[in-house]
Amino acid sequence: MLTRILQMATKPKITLYVDTVSPFAYVAYHILRNDPLFRTVDVEYIPIFLGGLMHKCGNTAPIKIKNKDKWINHERLRWSHHFSTPMISPNLPPDFPAPSLPIMRCLATLPPSKLIPALDLLFKKHWADGVATHKPEVLRQCLVELFGEAEASQVLERAKTEGKERLIKNTDRAFDEGAFGLPWFVATNSKGEREGFWGVDHLGQVVGFLGLGGELRVARGRNEGWKAVL
Repeated sequence: MLTRILQMATKPKITLYVDTVSPFAYVAYHILRNDPLFRTVDVEYIPIFLGGLMHKCGNTAPIKIKNKDKWINHERLRWSHHFSTPMISPNLPPDFPAPSLPIMRCLATLPPSKLIPALDLLFKKHWADGVATHKPEVLRQCLVELFGEAEASQVLERAKTEGKERLIKNTDRAFDEGAFGLPWFVATNSKGEREGFWGVDHLGQVVGFLGLGGELRVARGRNEGWKAVL
């Protein structure tokens, strides 16, 4: 009987939509990748084009809003500090907000086994090291570092067709899931119930929805970030 109940239960899952241009997507990604609180959760990372999502929603980038443009940079540094996310400080990366479309088209062509190390590298290069990853020669160099010359060339070539199509579909999927900005989480709990959440500051709600509350109490003792989201 117990075995049957366990089989009926769904393993908690998070789908996280990301674009390397977003510092808050980076913080969310870093938390899901590194915090032991999520070790029992299946996590799927979906590359999208944030500019395309914002356009579909009629949303305005925070940096274009008076006063919010200054506040949002402080907020970036606060959250990166809370969750120990490597982040360039106090300045923003080159050409921010840099055009991420070429990067995201490349990432959209990759299977999960290659997408995750690529996100690890490109997020860190841009947000921790202040590298202009959107520049063609720098993007190519990053891909060569990850995959070697031959495969890097293949990824860049696939990005022109396959990557373009997949990125559009991924962005449409995020929009259909309710996203209007990043980070956008879609959480599925052990009952199979699904819910969307926006923002690092709502990550505590994601944890509660997934029923990770017991582990959260342990995490709070180690990590200042969890105190900040409760």
